[in-house]
Amino acid sequence: MNVDNRYAWRITNHNTGEILETEPSYKSTDEALQGARKYAIRELESEHKITVVVLDGDKQVSSETNVVAHYESAKKNRTRKSNGANLGFEEKMWQAADKLRGHMDAAEYKHVVLGLVFLKYISDAFQERYDALKKEQFADPEDRDEYRAENVFWVPKEARWPYLQANAKQPTIGKLTDDAMDAIERDNPSLKGVLPKDYARPTLDKQRLGELIDLIGTIGLGDKESRSKDILGRVYEYFLGKFASAEGKKGGEFYTPRCVVRLLVEMIEPFKGRVYDPCCGSAGMFVQSEEFIRQHGGRIGDIAVYGQESNPTTWRLAKMNLAIRGIEANLGPQHADSFHNDLHKDLKADFILANPPFNMSDWGGERLRDDVRWKYGIPPVGNANYAWIQHMIHHLSPTGITGFVLANGSMSSNQSGEGEIRKNIIEADLVDCMIALPPQLFYGAAIPACLWFLARDKRNGKFRDRRQQTLFIDARKMGYLVDRVHRELSDEEIAQIAGTYHAWRGEGGADTYQDIPGFCKSATAEDIVANGYMLTPGRFVGAEEVEDDGEPFDEKMARLTAKLEEQFQQSAELEAAIRKNLEELGYGI
Repeated sequence: MNVDNRYAWRITNHNTGEILETEPSYKSTDEALQGARKYAIRELESEHKITVVVLDGDKQVSSETNVVAHYESAKKNRTRKSNGANLGFEEKMWQAADKLRGHMDAAEYKHVVLGLVFLKYISDAFQERYDALKKEQFADPEDRDEYRAENVFWVPKEARWPYLQANAKQPTIGKLTDDAMDAIERDNPSLKGVLPKDYARPTLDKQRLGELIDLIGTIGLGDKESRSKDILGRVYEYFLGKFASAEGKKGGEFYTPRCVVRLLVEMIEPFKGRVYDPCCGSAGMFVQSEEFIRQHGGRIGDIAVYGQESNPTTWRLAKMNLAIRGIEANLGPQHADSFHNDLHKDLKADFILANPPFNMSDWGGERLRDDVRWKYGIPPVGNANYAWIQHMIHHLSPTGITGFVLANGSMSSNQSGEGEIRKNIIEADLVDCMIALPPQLFYGAAIPACLWFLARDKRNGKFRDRRQQTLFIDARKMGYLVDRVHRELSDEEIAQIAGTYHAWRGEGGADTYQDIPGFCKSATAEDIVANGYMLTPGRFVGAEEVEDDGEPFDEKMARLTAKLEEQFQQSAELEAAIRKNLEELGYGI
């Protein structure tokens, strides 16, 4: 076989082990995987659960297990218009990155680009409104009120993208960009202190900056057709994914994958009330909450948004992200640490959504030993997981609910008193639902993750009385691979998980709930106690049912034992032959 085409793929039935198809002669692991996925979509039934193995000769180099429908869903998602993780202009951005990488570090480049993307976004939206006003008989396209009425930022002439692009080749482009940012902040008070204004610094190559402006100028961002609901957050996710190793930071600290945010929001349904995120990152939770309300016919004015973010650059990004879509939010007057400078001390929220940094060790816990928030136990100094949990419980209203992401270890850890805190939370009957997530969902964070849902009052009248009950969902086998290292949940899977929870808690219009082995289980408080107060879904849901092949058990055992006897005989014959050969060579044993 040609060594350049040495990879092959093999598809087997996951339940029976039967080999369904094999195909050789691929140049790479990726090419072989793509070939197998295409074959599965083309030739196999959607409900088939298969294992795809990539081989280098006889050696297995890659393996994945999925239902064929996941590959079909992934293919659909890749072809959708700018609605997933792929925005369609990553390659253009990366071309610019190749030019700039040698001239500044990754974090610096990321924020240079984000400021320009924001400027291009609001300039596009402004231009679209400007052109529409020019066509109206009595409208003045230079009247600022015409823009504010449509939730569009006023962009002064010196900050409009065509002006900057016309001057992109000038040595003064850095100062012109800073002046543009200053002018936008001057005329739009909600953006005061938010935009980057350091483009004139000597260390920023002005020729490269001009090329970057030209490049971004070719991408439609703020016009109606191109407008994407979480575009800044998703651009930010893209840069985190590309530069996480260079920056040495965890992607999960700054941006939660869109599918995870959607699942959190679909689960707790923040229709009306106070919504809070104590570590809001780029504000994706708030953006998705707004989308959810719009999709379900609610009114945006029915929710009040509160947030906090400790990283100053990320806080500014959140302000930009919310400002673009006109979401009124109280993120505090500046960035601040939720543990040591709680900007919303008196807030009691109806909905709390969060993705705290996993296993945070340097949270300053030694200075907060007697804090009022630690009602269920003092969290360990070396890990902030249970500090985050109790901070959120503290801020829940009497009928509030919270959904948040944490590392899997939080469900079972007994180190440094964490097991005792978890026991106290369980005995207070706060745990409503636990979900084990699939691997590879988060950029730059390989730690397995889970979702916690805590309800202050399980008999609040909105749903059925769920006291002394907890729903466990094991979603570890869900999701489809977008590439070799990144997995996403499909729309259908998000609907299945959220629908299971809604049925379990007794929502009007939801399906009737039933336990599904291997996927979901409604457990009692006694069940949790029997499992040592551990909340890992795999302990409760059991194994999934294997399809019955119709062969009676006695007949199957007779067939299998006969086959085993035949293999024993072959083994004995092979052993005898080996011994004989060794003896002839003078090495008898």
